[in-house]
Amino acid sequence: MTKNQKISLVAACIFYVLTIVGFFFFSLTLIVLLFLGFSLSIAYFSMQCYQRHNDYTGAEHLQQEIGMLTAEKEQLSKDYETLVSEKDKAIEESNQRADELEKELEVVKADFEKYKEENKENSDKNAASVKNEFESLLPPEEDDDAANVDIIEIARRAIKELEEAAHKAGLRVNISSASDKLMVHASAKRLLIMFRNIIDNSIKYMQKEGTLVITISAIEDDIFIVLKDTGKGLPENETKHIFELNYQGSNRISGNGLGLTQAKAIVEHYGGTIYARSPQGNGMGIYIQLPTT
Repeated sequence: MTKNQKISLVAACIFYVLTIVGFFFFSLTLIVLLFLGFSLSIAYFSMQCYQRHNDYTGAEHLQQEIGMLTAEKEQLSKDYETLVSEKDKAIEESNQRADELEKELEVVKADFEKYKEENKENSDKNAASVKNEFESLLPPEEDDDAANVDIIEIARRAIKELEEAAHKAGLRVNISSASDKLMVHASAKRLLIMFRNIIDNSIKYMQKEGTLVITISAIEDDIFIVLKDTGKGLPENETKHIFELNYQGSNRISGNGLGLTQAKAIVEHYGGTIYARSPQGNGMGIYIQLPTT
């Protein structure tokens, strides 16, 4: 009970006692005044009690609201911690993938060097005889052959153009690259045809549902491209001939075999190297190295 409540209650009691006594000793006017004092004291006491109740109820409501806000804050804090944790995990996985990709590319680069060395003697002997044949397979130069173009964007365009055919064949084509953009001096039209020919080859020869992953990365002054599908593949003795004009392997279907030969002509026109690996039953991989300048 507050101080004001105590004072008003004591005053009411005094006025009440005086009013009773007044019936015997005081005039009627004084009795009425005493009774009025009693009534005002009781009224004031009641008002103090009501206000005290409201204050208590409001405080209780405020306390509940504070509790709810605190709980909400804790939940938001937990959500934020979860989000940060997921982001950290995604970054860690991305870094691990980048490290794996870098190691894979180092292996690919070493393979290219080995391939060049192994085929240097044959290439020197056959260079003159195949040069005219390959030059004739180059698509017409409809744009600047020395333009600076984004090879990742060109790969995306090729995928888009063959999206419907790939979908019908059950082939999912994806690009994997640690970079958003990689520039190379070449004809965008010719690079587009190179990608289209190789993707179309996977669409034709997969013979089952699967994926084709196109990995594109840069190491020093070279662009390395790996197009690896999950098809049936070819025996090693057939794989080494797939870039030859009119070659048909054991999985031959209708067509003149021009696509991969033309892709080779485009790559070598820009001073690059292309070869294939196909462990039978484990898909076909096309490996391309292109100088950036």
